[in-house]
Amino acid sequence: MQTGAEPADLADVRITNLAVVLRHVRAHAPCSRADIAAATGLNKATVSSLVADLIDRRLLRETGLTENRIGRPATMLVLDGEPYAAIGIEVSADQLSVVAVDLGGTELLNWRRAFTGQGGTGTRAVSSIAALANRAIGRLAAQGRGVLGLTVGVPGLIDDAGTVRGAPSLGWRDLALGAELRRALRDPAFEVVVENDANLAVLAEHRHGPYAGTANLVHLAAGAGIGAGVVADGRLLRGGRGFAGEIGHLCLDPGGPRCPCGRQGCLEALAGIPALVRRVLADSTQDGPVTDFAPELERVRTRARQGDRRALEVLAEAGRHLGHAAAILGNLVNPEVVLLGGYFVVLAPWLLPAAEAELTARTVAPDAGGTRLAASALGPGAAAVGGAARALAMVDAGRLPPAPPT
Repeated sequence: MQTGAEPADLADVRITNLAVVLRHVRAHAPCSRADIAAATGLNKATVSSLVADLIDRRLLRETGLTENRIGRPATMLVLDGEPYAAIGIEVSADQLSVVAVDLGGTELLNWRRAFTGQGGTGTRAVSSIAALANRAIGRLAAQGRGVLGLTVGVPGLIDDAGTVRGAPSLGWRDLALGAELRRALRDPAFEVVVENDANLAVLAEHRHGPYAGTANLVHLAAGAGIGAGVVADGRLLRGGRGFAGEIGHLCLDPGGPRCPCGRQGCLEALAGIPALVRRVLADSTQDGPVTDFAPELERVRTRARQGDRRALEVLAEAGRHLGHAAAILGNLVNPEVVLLGGYFVVLAPWLLPAAEAELTARTVAPDAGGTRLAASALGPGAAAVGGAARALAMVDAGRLPPAPPT
């Protein structure tokens, strides 16, 4: 006797198999239906049906025949995805970054806009983010593309509902950013997600960076604050409520300087970008708090290149604190690589030597447990790339768009 659950179960199996085929083509294109069947264990008739479905959805396309193989020429398949795009937005204290990519990860747009996150109201922030999102959506619509998803990265504690429970570097608390954005965008058909920026940055590293596919990977995202995105055994480490990775508020010196979170001696207060700028550039706050870090960091880098003693001492001290934090990560989760990201990339040549020495000295396992330190190749804006990558990952996991109208 047939039960009511069976059709749903069969539908779930088909969705899973569609995702299997799509992921295989992403990794091995161009490939044939026979190649997919041989690699996945699905029978040829099933693969043909799945491929036809994916072609109807404009996720795959045929790209001619190849004769460089034994037997009959085969029709080869590649990713299509021309009607689709994924959007990621990164919110930082001094700018908004937006990136859009197609199904294959090819960049369609990459914009940055000035933004005063510190001291601004939540309402104003939502308006600015929504305006940038709408502009990107409009540009993609003009290209004939629909949006698969929008993910916004914020430096702070984000709950499952997309509420920013706390973002000390922005001065935000209990801002229902996800709900407000959906309202500002008039409840779009695509998913709108708010996520921690460091989590998105490490997803970008894991999918696109030089260390893509590394099973145990950490990205230290540096803006006005410091966050850690952690991939452990190939999966993002989010914690019980999604609050993992707040390494910037790890207390390294109880008698140290006060942190924006209200505590003392946090990593952010010792090695964060605002702290570095203040210590190297005594005049940086003459006209008020720094709200645009890029010019000030260029001044710090220039002084370091010129051998300025104060700059070199401050950077070496910050590097030691970062190495201390990396050693704690090494002892707890033993990552293969810890990447200095965000604005740390600019200063990495002077931060890394001291950080590497401290990592080795403080890690219990020999040879730092195999953990290496390196500068991120993605730089500022990695969270925006990761936001777009998150939407693509949802497609790879089986959340497929419907077939577009003919």
